[in-house]
Amino acid sequence: MQVAHLQVLFPVKSGLIIDRTVGHVHAVDDVTFVLREGETLGIVGESGCGKTTLIRALVRLLDSTGGSITFRGEEITNRSRHALAPIRRQMQMVFQDPQASLNPRKRVSQILATPLRLRGVPSGEIDAESRKLLELVGLRSEHLGRFPHEFSGGQRQRIGIARALALGPQLILLDEPVSALDVSIQAQVINLLDDLQEELHLSYVFVAHDLSVVRHVSDRIVVMYLGKLMELSPAQELYDKPIHPYTSFLLNAIPIPDPAENRARTRQVVSGEVPSPINPPSGCRFNTRCPRATDVCRAVEPQLTEYAGGHLAACHHPQNVDATELATARRSDSSPLAAGDEQPTLVT
Repeated sequence: MQVAHLQVLFPVKSGLIIDRTVGHVHAVDDVTFVLREGETLGIVGESGCGKTTLIRALVRLLDSTGGSITFRGEEITNRSRHALAPIRRQMQMVFQDPQASLNPRKRVSQILATPLRLRGVPSGEIDAESRKLLELVGLRSEHLGRFPHEFSGGQRQRIGIARALALGPQLILLDEPVSALDVSIQAQVINLLDDLQEELHLSYVFVAHDLSVVRHVSDRIVVMYLGKLMELSPAQELYDKPIHPYTSFLLNAIPIPDPAENRARTRQVVSGEVPSPINPPSGCRFNTRCPRATDVCRAVEPQLTEYAGGHLAACHHPQNVDATELATARRSDSSPLAAGDEQPTLVT
């Protein structure tokens, strides 16, 4: 999947009587990335940064305001719902709350039968295929006759995963699939997703606000703040050498199990509140809370710049970057920085 300058704006109305648009919520603003076949792309950020809106726009549950989405070489941004149906079967979604995303009035057999029919499975084979799907996600065939409320949270999420697999997709978008589960159950679901990816050759977009979870499942990670893409990097590179200050604050917020080590580390606290997405700050979106911010950060919006190892960041004052990397930095479109463009400044 290729996403280019994607934008999702929600209009803000003045009131019930006078239906006039007075502004827009900048939920997703100029986001660009590429999802490679067979990889897991993690998306992290604070609540309200646009993660869920982004993946809903990717699967066309929400219409985008601008930009383009290309899936396996086909542009799908403005396709009608009817024309989108064959493509949408190749990309499915697993939602955050398994209790809310499963119909409480239907048994598991009915929940799985609908996508199997859409896939063209003959009526006489639906029961056998449903049993295979349950076994694939670690449930037993006798669970087919139960309702969703008869399962635990982890089991319900497994049913949601089975429903997503029923259409035989190549891409699965997971919206915080383990955030509502206990820690021990989180590990089981994550291990299940890893096994399914290897067995079925799937690609994942994995949304979470917990960087410790994303670290274990992702090949690359996107960091978002207030609708903007702040940083994109291979997972281990992001943890070892974050370039954007916002990423450093997120990493510092990860709890450490060892009490002595946790007390010894220097805590970094982000000051201030997240600005309104209706009226985001000019320049860098993070400038109102960033300790490195200067006048250029408040006046000029930083462009995504590529550093060594395919590490991209949108920051005027990158950290953990030496002079050699800074000299060879290139814009994310792989074209050299044009003469007169604002070069990133190394701040120590």
